[in-house]
Amino acid sequence: MEKLIRSLPLLIFLFSLNSCFEAEPIFDEPEIITTNSEIHELLLPYFERFENEGRLRGLDIDLTAHGITGTIEEISQEHVAGTCTYGTHLPGDVLIDLGFWNNSSALIKEMVIFHELGHCYLRRDHKETAFSNGSCTSIMRSGNGDCFDNYNSQTRENYIDELFFSQ
Repeated sequence: MEKLIRSLPLLIFLFSLNSCFEAEPIFDEPEIITTNSEIHELLLPYFERFENEGRLRGLDIDLTAHGITGTIEEISQEHVAGTCTYGTHLPGDVLIDLGFWNNSSALIKEMVIFHELGHCYLRRDHKETAFSNGSCTSIMRSGNGDCFDNYNSQTRENYIDELFFSQ
């Protein structure tokens, strides 16, 4: 019995070592690989494009250094494609709705991500103005106004100029 009591600490130690190893998963889960753990891998090219578009316009933008994060998951509110949560002590977190992501073109994804980064990084508010034809003058529109989106390959550069230069 005394021998068992003396070996008890060794047994506890060996048991604790065994409990530190990761168990094999019962179900295979898809592996998510990210270049930056704070930005979902599917959002990263859009974040990089935002930085590059800023650089083309003479702005030095580094979203990672600024601490801005990005995720894709379900947003419970209807008709909300993305959000940006930020404040005086929060650098900014872009959230893109999974349903929107799965059903949108690359160009529309870019518009929404740039809109949210307009809030998170540029600290832009919504802008509800419209051109005479009814199209929105900015991608910073809220969606509650009367204008319609006209973000396409022909208008993209003008909208991005307005995003970076209109405050």
